[in-house]
Amino acid sequence: MEAFLVSSGVVAIAEIGDKTQLLALILAARYRAPVPIILGILAATVLNHTLAAWLGTLVAGWLGGESLRWGLGLSFLAMAAWALVPDKADDGPRVFDNAGAFLATLFSFFLIEIGDKTQIATVALAARFHDVALVAAGTTTGMLLADVPAVLAADFAGKRLPLRLIRLTAGAIFATLGVATLLNAGGQLLG
Repeated sequence: MEAFLVSSGVVAIAEIGDKTQLLALILAARYRAPVPIILGILAATVLNHTLAAWLGTLVAGWLGGESLRWGLGLSFLAMAAWALVPDKADDGPRVFDNAGAFLATLFSFFLIEIGDKTQIATVALAARFHDVALVAAGTTTGMLLADVPAVLAADFAGKRLPLRLIRLTAGAIFATLGVATLLNAGGQLLG
């Protein structure tokens, strides 16, 4: 359960202000069809994050304990710095602009999530927890926790959320995970 909760929380916070959340806002404003957009986000994220979690468990199997600890610790610190950099709305793919809401969301979210900090976090979390299903479920839940409200309240979310504070909070969480991993502290979290 810890893998699910940590994965959900880390990704939910990191996702706020991320380019995929901005893409959700754009799709919601364009299509005005929240259910197909939400289903597209769900399908794309389940597929993308399951593959990322699977890769994370493979990486954990290849690396030894000390190498894995340093790799994870440094990757969490890199994600902390990355979380501080604002995304731009025009970073999203335009290839699927003429598709319906579900297909545009499915393909756009899957592609834009490749190499994104939440996908890399999914790899790192799966390497840490060695549980593809719980990490993928957790990171998908985190994505939905951040993106569904953006879809449902596109105008409010786009104008009123303190994105700088949210980026700082996400950075602090990633930095804490990185330092704790490097110090091999945290008891059960880093077990």
